[in-house]
Amino acid sequence: MRVATRRRTRAKGTGRPRTTTGHRLRTIDHRSGATGHRPATDHRPRHTGHRLRAVAGRRARAAARLAGRMAAALRRAAGHTATAGATAYGPPAGGGRVRPATGQRYRPARRVRLGGGPGPGAPVLMVAGLMVLIVAMLGVERVTGVSLLPDRLTAGLRPPPRDFPVLAASRPTGVRIPAIDVDAPVHSVGLAADGTIGVPAQERAAEAGWYEQGPTPGQYGPAVLVGHVDTSSGPAVFHQLKDLDAGDRVEVPREDGSVAVFEVESVQRHDKERFPADQVFGDFTRPHLRLITCGGRWVGGDTGYADNVVVFASLVDAEG
Repeated sequence: MRVATRRRTRAKGTGRPRTTTGHRLRTIDHRSGATGHRPATDHRPRHTGHRLRAVAGRRARAAARLAGRMAAALRRAAGHTATAGATAYGPPAGGGRVRPATGQRYRPARRVRLGGGPGPGAPVLMVAGLMVLIVAMLGVERVTGVSLLPDRLTAGLRPPPRDFPVLAASRPTGVRIPAIDVDAPVHSVGLAADGTIGVPAQERAAEAGWYEQGPTPGQYGPAVLVGHVDTSSGPAVFHQLKDLDAGDRVEVPREDGSVAVFEVESVQRHDKERFPADQVFGDFTRPHLRLITCGGRWVGGDTGYADNVVVFASLVDAEG
């Protein structure tokens, strides 16, 4: 005779109890002929060895799937956190350490910082600002020749000592060229209407003009002095400029009382239609001086002489 009984087991992978119906045979005591049932409170296992192994396998697989789902959830959470520029630190909010099916020990995720996260802190910005300020002041020193920073602060940052002076800005007041007996006053000139450097008026042909939009004599770059070669009434201030030689001295008194002393490097003549502006005006490696006048053959009209005579000189000394 079969009797329906109820036994409680665990649903696969859920942990919830379930009720199943099975068949149990009534027990028979062959010695006494008595029959009966195993008490309901008797929980001794009725499974065979094969069933025990099957149940254990199912539970192990369920635990592995649960661990896999939790690991996947952790990876998704870490990905969302990194995208937001925050920091991911490992286990879920529920606490505890996850042991995956591989048996590896859980290791907290490393700190993640992406480009979209918070910017550099205040100390970094302060150091960067200080470095920019130092570089800017070194540039000012290089242009003006005035020391603005203490030596201890700029150790290793300053360029090596140079073999020429650099002067602070100061307008020129005169020009002296002993080799050709020139000693003339200097005044400021700007740009002419056609965009070229202006020249002194005819009535001031005995003076030189300093191009006021360029460096002053003694500063880094080419300071430019222009003058007439002659006028309808006779020779002008730079009439003999073409006769200078390399090594001749040019002295330029300045408003601050100092005198910038230059040494001639070369004298060149260029067609006005092919004037090398970059060569003449583009060298800022050290303080230079350019003396410019007219030369070559006379063509008349607005051009006058066909060429320009250019003296290239560099600063070698400063007096006063």
